[in-house]
Order: sequence, then C-alpha cells, then structure tokens
Amino acid sequence: MPSQPRLDYVTCASPAGLHRMAYWEWGDPGNDRVLLCVHGLTRAGRDFDELAQHLSSDFRVVCPDVVGRGASDWLLNPSFYTVPQYVADMTTLLARLRPAILDWVGTSMGGLIGLGLAGTVAMTAAMRAADPRPGAWSQDLPRHGLRFNRMVLNDIGPRLEVSALMRIGAYVGQPVAFSTLAEAVQATRQTAATFGPHTDEQWETFTRRVFRQREGWWVKHYDQGLAAPLAGQNAEAYATGENLLWQAYDALDCPVLIVRGAESDLLSAATLAQMRARNTRSTSIEFAGVGHAPTLMTPEQIEPIAAFLRGSS
Repeated sequence: MPSQPRLDYVTCASPAGLHRMAYWEWGDPGNDRVLLCVHGLTRAGRDFDELAQHLSSDFRVVCPDVVGRGASDWLLNPSFYTVPQYVADMTTLLARLRPAILDWVGTSMGGLIGLGLAGTVAMTAAMRAADPRPGAWSQDLPRHGLRFNRMVLNDIGPRLEVSALMRIGAYVGQPVAFSTLAEAVQATRQTAATFGPHTDEQWETFTRRVFRQREGWWVKHYDQGLAAPLAGQNAEAYATGENLLWQAYDALDCPVLIVRGAESDLLSAATLAQMRARNTRSTSIEFAGVGHAPTLMTPEQIEPIAAFLRGSS
C-alpha cells in the first residue's frame, strides 16, 4: 500500500479565466472505480490520507484541492468561490477520470459540492428525457455520464445552522502568521476544537495539511478571498440555497451514509432526522464527543465508512 499519493493537475474554467486544480491520487490509476473525496471550506485534499490509504486497494481514490486551496491556483475573481464553480471544476475532473463507478465522500463543503453535482445530474437527465430530437444527446452518455454509486455526507445536509456558519465565517478571512509550527498547531487546536479529541501527533499532522511555511512564517494555505462570497449572504440567499439543496438531496438515487458529529452545530439532529425520513436509502452514524466535523483520521471513524463504500453495510 503506497504511503504517499500522486499529485496531478487539471485545467478548469471560470468566468474570470482558466485555473489549475490540483488533485492527490491513491491506488491503481487504471481502476475505473473512482472514489472522489472532497474536503471542507478551509481544508485540503490531504485531509483524506488515512481514509484513502485504507481504501486504495479497492478504489482509485482522488482527493482534489478545491480551487483557492492547497496546491491549486487561486481565482482571479474571489466572487466565484461558490458551489456552482466547484461543481463545474469537479465535472471537468471527472471528465478526465472517466469513472465506470463513482463513489463520493464529502466533508462539509465537499458534501454540498456532491449535492450540487447530484442536482445537476438529475436536471440533465430530466432535460434529456424531455428532448425528443434525434441526436440531441450523445449515445454513449449512459456509459460515460455521471451517476453516483454511493455517497457519504460528512456532517453536512441541505439545512445549515446559521449560527455555525457565522462561527466559521468569523475566522475564514482573518490573516494569521506564526513564527513556529508549534504556534500554528496551538491555533489550530483552538479553531478546530469542535473536530473532537486528537493526539498531539494528529494535531500536528492536521495543521501541516493546511499551513505553509513562507519567508520564515507559517501561514494559511488558502486564498483569504474565500470569505468574500460568505460575507454577501443574507436570509433570502440561505433560504434559496436550502431549497435547491433539498431538491438535490431528494433526487439522490443511491445509498447515502450521513455522518454526524454528535455535538455538531452545523448539522442538527433535527435535520439529520429529516434527511433520514426523506430518503429511504439513507443510513446514518454519529460519533460521540465530536462536533463539526469528524476528521476521518481514526479507525473508529474510517472503518464504518469503508464498510459502507465497499457495500458491506
């Protein structure tokens, strides 16, 4: 089993121009069963190292750095740091990967991207069914189109608690710089305290994945412009977004595992119950002593997800 992933890039487009999105890949590159793992708002693809190593013998595991983070480019116009742009980028990536079977693990924002992509797939299928014109759609679309086999939503759902969004938004755009790694680790332990207990070694690993050393300082790995779209949100925008996410969730036609930190302030117990009621193919698991969001670094969190993705649960 490899100890390090392969790094590659794919060129994507936004209304502001072209950008490269980095992705980290584990397992056999010829395996057409692809597991796409997409991280949270201020995180990076290497967050999934432990899960990816565990599953790399079964899947071609691909973990992108969403644009504006990690090894990916930053957007020229930060107003495009939105889910529709991320969905477009993932579609470009999947066109390169051409999976025969597609599974998805999305943590927080990564789950929203998965739902956004699922909604786009459902809309496209409906449009195709309604268009009788000969040749209007590629004949090989069923083979090379997008269809989810299984989806894991890690501490995310269609309804987001506004208080949690405000908590997250308060630190996203704040510039920070630390003279030592130890200081960066301590700051991470504070801002990510809701992620639950970890060992000192795990906190250091967790920190190294999202801090970079530049000119003698440890700084965040992402474009602080990520905060710009968050600042422009209002109650009406939240309501519209929630409605669209529920439509996308309801359209899911694959098994869904909803992972929740039992103390999560973003995915409430009430929303989880509603998700279970609205989709009969959904199951859920909660991790005690964890808030938003489970880091998927420990065997206790990895094993039930792996069993679900392998089809043994």
